[in-house]
Order: sequence, then C-alpha cells, then structure tokens
Amino acid sequence: MSNKIIVGSEEWCALPGLGIKAIKARVDSGAKTSSIHAINISTSKREDGTWVSYEVHPLQGGRKVALQCESKLIDRRVIKSSNGETEKRYVVREQLQLGEQSWEIELTLTNRANMGYRMLLGREAMGSKILVDPSTTCCLGEMSDDEAKELYGHIEVPRSGLKIGLLASNPNLYSNQRIIEAGQQRGHEMYFLNVKQCYMKLDASQPEVHYRDGRILNDLDAVIPRIRPSMTFYGCALTRHFESLGVMALNTSEAITRSRDKLFSLQLLQKNNLDIPTSGFANSPADTTDLIDMVGGAPLIVKLLEGTQGKGVVLAETRKAAESVINAFKSLKANLLVQEFIKEAQGKDLRCFVIDGKIVASIERTAAPGEFRANIHQGGTASLVQISPEERKLAIKAAKTMGLEVAGVDIIRSSKGPLLLEINSSPGLEGIETATGIDVASAMIDSIEKRLGWKKETA
Repeated sequence: MSNKIIVGSEEWCALPGLGIKAIKARVDSGAKTSSIHAINISTSKREDGTWVSYEVHPLQGGRKVALQCESKLIDRRVIKSSNGETEKRYVVREQLQLGEQSWEIELTLTNRANMGYRMLLGREAMGSKILVDPSTTCCLGEMSDDEAKELYGHIEVPRSGLKIGLLASNPNLYSNQRIIEAGQQRGHEMYFLNVKQCYMKLDASQPEVHYRDGRILNDLDAVIPRIRPSMTFYGCALTRHFESLGVMALNTSEAITRSRDKLFSLQLLQKNNLDIPTSGFANSPADTTDLIDMVGGAPLIVKLLEGTQGKGVVLAETRKAAESVINAFKSLKANLLVQEFIKEAQGKDLRCFVIDGKIVASIERTAAPGEFRANIHQGGTASLVQISPEERKLAIKAAKTMGLEVAGVDIIRSSKGPLLLEINSSPGLEGIETATGIDVASAMIDSIEKRLGWKKETA
C-alpha cells in the first residue's frame, strides 16, 4: 500500500508523448475507461499500422493552447457514457505522468468541450497504482490556470485579423461561446453584440449602427446573425442595416427572413421540387375536417408558424384530438400548419450542418422516451450517422434554395424516401460538435475568411 499514489477527485497530470505538460483530470473510479478532449480527428495508414491525428485543448475554458497530436491507433470501441449514451471512439495508448510516477494508459478520444474536465482518468488506467480519496483534490500539487498557461508559454493571439460581431442574445450559450473562441483562436477581434442593445441611425449621408455605450460599429468587417425567433423582425432589420453599410453578413437578412417563415419556406421548397411531408394551411375553423383529410388523417402534426426548437409543435394522435388542437390554435388567431406524421421514422431525424454549400457534419437525433420531437432542446440525443447521397443532395439544395450560407437542415427518413422537415438559419453547435468531434465553429469563421479574401499573415 505504501507504494500506491494517493490522489483526490481531481489531479493535474501530464502526457509527455503528446506534448501535454499539464491537464487537469477528473479521477473517477466509477468510470472504466479514460478519455481526453480531442477534436478534428482523422486517421491515416502507415507502414506500421493506422495512426490517428487530433487537436487537443488541454486547458479548460479556452482554446488558445491548441496542440496537434498523433498516436498509433490501437482500437475503436463503443463507450457508454454516464448519461447512458453510446459513442464509438478511437483508442490510443500514451504515457501518463502523475506526480513522480509514470506508466502507459489507454485513452479514448472524444469531444469533452462541454464537460467539466478535459480529461477523465478511469479505473483501468489506475490499476493497482492509485488510491482515491474523494474528499480531497489535487493531493499531488495544486496549480492555477495562469501557472498551467506558463508551462505552454505565453500564447498571445495576434490582433491583425478581422473585426467580427456576433449578433445574439445570450453570451453564455455554448454555440455563441464556441464561435467567439474559434474567431479569437484564428486571430480575429470578436465582439458579442446583444441585438437589443444595438441602435440604428438611418441617414442618407451618414448611416450608423450604435451599441449601448455609444460605440459606433460601422468598422466591422462581418457579422454573424444568431437571432432568436422572438427577435426576428428587429434582428433582421439590424442585419439589413449592417449590409447597407458594406458589412458582410454570414446569412443575409433576406435569407433569415425567408427561412423563419415556415409556410413560405415550405412553398419555396415545393416550388424547387424538394420533397417535404404533405402539409396543409388554413385560417377558418370550417376548414378543419378537409384540412385533416388532406394530410392523410390522424395521427398528424400541428405546428405554430412562429415555433422553434420543437416548441409550438403538437402530435394529435386521433381525429378528435386533431380537431380540438386545430380549433384551439385558431381561436387564438395563431397561424398554423398541419403535417402528416411519419410513423416509420420512430422519433428520429437527421440534422445536416451546411456551410457554403457543403455538409460539414451530420448527426441523427433521437427523441427522448415518450416524446416524438427529436430536438436536442426537448431532451433528444445525438449520434453519428452516415447519410446517403440522396440525403446529402437534398440538404445542400435546401440550404441553397433558402439562400443560407450556414444552415441546419432537418431531414426525416420515410417510406417514400428522405423528406425535408425544416431549415434553421441559427443551428446550435453543441449537439453536433459533441457527437462528431468536428470543429463546426471554426468552419463558420473559415467561411467568413474565404468570402472576404482574408489570409493570415505569416512571418
């Protein structure tokens, strides 16, 4: 027992073979395998086997320290996380340094950006070498974040890049934080701009956009509109004003307005011969019976035109229920759509993330038990999926039809083939980045760089 290392519930450790001088690990004897935060994962064949390349950000809460790592691939396994989700991960073997001792451990590669720690140390890696005292932390030595950064050297992000504004409402959302981080990492000046705190000056000779502190924002190179549905009118007006000043918008005001109108977007998709679920729209209670019949009867979906993230969407399982829901919505003078229910989809749909006419990532979303909406915000789960050429073509054409440079295209698999459900102009990043390990935020910044012809200066 005297030879065993006593550790707390979290410890600083190192992985010398990867150039990781300090990383704080969560010590968890309840977890079998160990894992490390890795994104942009790719494999290559060599004479001695398959190697995996990946990017590691060892310090929590930031991406300024970015290490390009590679390891020999030893396995690929299905891992079940603590919340019950399964994921197929690459497995590598590296030297762990903990205190004054070191030994080889196996690590699985996964996106841990939304976890509390960039590394998890499981019981297989502990073996007979460690005793865990869960009542303590950092038994082998505490280290501040600044001290950890010192080990990697002072990494100052150059400020010779673009000035990019993120138009949104909540700076703490995962997606917004990731976009800001990705832009900063590439050397750009990133500004979070609360849509409600922006003011427009309309003047033929000197139009301007002001922020809450009186700052004039006319010198921005680009804006990324991520406008919540309740702010669509003002947010699109603001984006349109930036466009009139010559500021590039990643998704134009016109495209966002078009995609936010569910009825108009379905009409556009239909006009361009893109397959959608049979849908109906009406404004009079007298039309209820025929409206139900035209989509094939119950069960059916009733949607508020202004809903988002699965809100304002109801499954009516019987004709009587459908009549009640439709008439209730109409009594509130709400615009609504009815849509055929695709039973064979079994609560699953596909989310394809399209940037500049290319699919950069795809996931399959599965509804929570007892739920029919697969939205992550409604408790749905995400997993990797291989989409078909037909689905790929459908998603790309849908984004192009809406005029969106960045879009989350939702597709459902039916007995008639893939059908378009919805095109989202402000798709969330958390579910798709976590499931795929793909750096979608950086792909969005890359789109801005290409469209503005910006290239990073090299020494």
